[in-house]
Amino acid sequence: MATSLDEPAAPARVDPAARPRRVRRSRAARPWLLLAGPLLVIAGLLLYPIVRVTVLSFQRYGLKEVISGKPEFIGLDNYREALSGDYLWKTVLPNTVVFAAVAVAGTVVLGTLVALLLQHLGPRLRALVIGSALVAWALPAVTGTYVWVWIFDPDSGIVRRTLIALGMLDPEGFNWFTDRLSFYAIAVLNVIHHGYPFIAITIFAGLSTVPEELHEAAKLDGANAWRRFWSITVPLMRPVFAVVTILSTIWDFKVFAQIYLMPGGDGSNPDVFNLGVWSYVSSINQNKYGLGSAIAVLLTLVLLVITMIYVRALFREDELQ
Repeated sequence: MATSLDEPAAPARVDPAARPRRVRRSRAARPWLLLAGPLLVIAGLLLYPIVRVTVLSFQRYGLKEVISGKPEFIGLDNYREALSGDYLWKTVLPNTVVFAAVAVAGTVVLGTLVALLLQHLGPRLRALVIGSALVAWALPAVTGTYVWVWIFDPDSGIVRRTLIALGMLDPEGFNWFTDRLSFYAIAVLNVIHHGYPFIAITIFAGLSTVPEELHEAAKLDGANAWRRFWSITVPLMRPVFAVVTILSTIWDFKVFAQIYLMPGGDGSNPDVFNLGVWSYVSSINQNKYGLGSAIAVLLTLVLLVITMIYVRALFREDELQ
């Protein structure tokens, strides 16, 4: 049967589920559109240098190549040079790992003690302690390092004069910066002093989320302060402790200014180099940019491995509970 030419065509059928799907896709894309600008900036500031350093680590890039602009691809030779010999394994790596471990432990312990102190102070004293701690945190690493160098100055430092007055040091004094152990003891004090305020304030903020009723119930059961801390505070604060520990590990492994600016840390005493300073001295002082880049890549890999191990162990503990 023929239809009339004036009869309107039937409208196309629309899938009822198609519109909700489009709406969901549009809503899912909005956050990424808002983040596109910052992500591009981060990619330019972080990803490009990482790629560039990685490429340089496979090249011979010295002063000759800088002038000619023609680097030579040498494969893994820079990594072989860095990994071969005893200097990395007996000097640089122990300096980096032991220093970072002691500094992280000291920073987290001191920050936790200060946070617990803040919890028991009144508003005025708490504000005074927080303000004093923030001064240490806001102090630039360069300024803080020179302050500690002045304190331990071998000729006229406060420590030297105090120890001589107490009869604990000979009048000729002692150069704290030539000995590897005393050098890193000063560096550890510097890093802990500069880093503990962030840990203290972060943990203090986390302590406010621990229910007071749990501590009161534990007191009724006869638990002392130490027992309450390990049985109540630590389990509930484990994510906070994990964050501050990981951040401190990353910061302390890549410490540079606190080592380089101390007497002997700028290249005159290779026994006190860590990975960061070794990479810088190899690149800038010796014009071995390929070797310096390889050392920087190794430092990044070490940080990634340590962070992954710690995070995996943390998640494993949560699964067992």
